[in-house]
Amino acid sequence: MLSLLSLSPAQGGPLWPLLALGLALCLVLSALGFKRVEYFVSLGYAASIAAQAVVMPLVFHETIRGWALVQSALLLAYGLRLGSFLLLREGASSFKHEHDINAARGAKVGGLIKIAIWISVSVLYVLMFLPAQLSMAAQAHGRALPSLPVGVVLMVLGLGLEACADWQKSRFKRTSPSRICTAGLYRIVRFPNYFGEMVFWLGVWVSALSAYQTPLAWALGALGFACIELVMLGSSRRLELKQSERYGADSAYQAYARTTPILFPLTPLYTLRNLKVFLG
Repeated sequence: MLSLLSLSPAQGGPLWPLLALGLALCLVLSALGFKRVEYFVSLGYAASIAAQAVVMPLVFHETIRGWALVQSALLLAYGLRLGSFLLLREGASSFKHEHDINAARGAKVGGLIKIAIWISVSVLYVLMFLPAQLSMAAQAHGRALPSLPVGVVLMVLGLGLEACADWQKSRFKRTSPSRICTAGLYRIVRFPNYFGEMVFWLGVWVSALSAYQTPLAWALGALGFACIELVMLGSSRRLELKQSERYGADSAYQAYARTTPILFPLTPLYTLRNLKVFLG
């Protein structure tokens, strides 16, 4: 652990030891995808974030405190909440049809493509977590981090929005399983859970603005942030197409889709179907 600290980016040392540790964790946990391809980006994703949120604070256990400790707790909560949601969804009868579609699609993916997905998503999960690593390293060497509390507040907001949206949708679907959820946060935007996730990862990136000390750190941090935001845009587009296919003939859905912003509150953006995104 001390050797990792002595090589941390906060002192201008190599970034690679921490990245290598994170990548090893993510490769092991994302290997769940070899059982079912979708696990690369679902359970493997949740487990990778949660594991880094446990292991990295242990690396910096002698110096981590305050806002950095809160941030690690939020990242752990994010991973555990997502993992629990995915496991519960696995057993839901309403998810069976989509489960079968995913399984059939995954069965067509060849071994080399699986390896490429495995490595690429593992790298992405490391880059997404990188701002938190950089903040821990900077704190370990006594640097002030005024951006850290700002980022943590955004993370709390994003995680709260996501959790609340998922709860509202689950509650709505218990009484109206065949209708699209339009209650609560879904009155403001059609995909508030995705918006919440985008805010959460914005917070992670913002938190380390005081810790990016090298062009490499800036580039890798920005790359991880840009990729997850593009993933959420692509996921939103895919869900919009799926909802349109399922509810498109319903006049109430047509009115809802026409008047409710798809992702960002108070913006006149109602569709992403023409957006060319190759992630998500």
